Amino acid sequence: MSIPTEAVPVPPRVRDLAAGARLVPVWRNGLGGHTYRTDDGRYIKHGPRNAETTMAREAERLRWARRHTLVPEVIETGEDGASEWLVTRALPGLSAVDPRWVAEPGVAVAAVGAGLRALHDALPVAACPFDWSVPARVANAAARGIRIPDALHAAPPVDLLVVCHGDACCPNTLLDDAGAPLAHVDLGALGVADRWADIAVAAMSTEWNYGPGWEDALLAAYGIDPDPVRVAYYRDLWNAT
Repeated sequence: MSIPTEAVPVPPRVRDLAAGARLVPVWRNGLGGHTYRTDDGRYIKHGPRNAETTMAREAERLRWARRHTLVPEVIETGEDGASEWLVTRALPGLSAVDPRWVAEPGVAVAAVGAGLRALHDALPVAACPFDWSVPARVANAAARGIRIPDALHAAPPVDLLVVCHGDACCPNTLLDDAGAPLAHVDLGALGVADRWADIAVAAMSTEWNYGPGWEDALLAAYGIDPDPVRVAYYRDLWNAT
């Protein structure tokens, strides 16, 4: 997953969705799909169909979460035999891994941690219809032909149930011009789970995006003490699924 630095072909479906607007590729995901920004204030996410979390599922989660916090507004979603797409209205702000914020990792990491805490505080667990618990993730993996090691079937006791982002890596937090957390994107796996399912992955992703040594800063910005057992478990589960 990265910001494209080379020329990116534009599929015919994306050109149709752009309807004449100029397209700039802004993100490439691990499945080979791309997200494009249009010059009329939209983002178009397009890629191969994903059995783990579809764009239709993401649209459903975005519509629900938008009642409680700032996430992209869904304009359109669809699929055909080989691909799927999601069109959303652009939000202000820049990703925490935009070159501006990579150059200021202390600001970015603090914003990601504080933003994740704000998201967890804002989304109501009792009203959330989506599940991201360990049993749900293990079952999802099994449906895709992935065998999860037996040791990962039993999670540590739940610390606190929240509505998790589901992919709390640093790129999915948007920052405002002052470096404060503004919004979240890519909520295709959003659902109720132990908060450490998000925290462990967010802290792990600081090294991918800013280099080593930033994990404790993210935990401090979230407002939580380190928990090596839960961190190790949820990272292993993330890598296994």
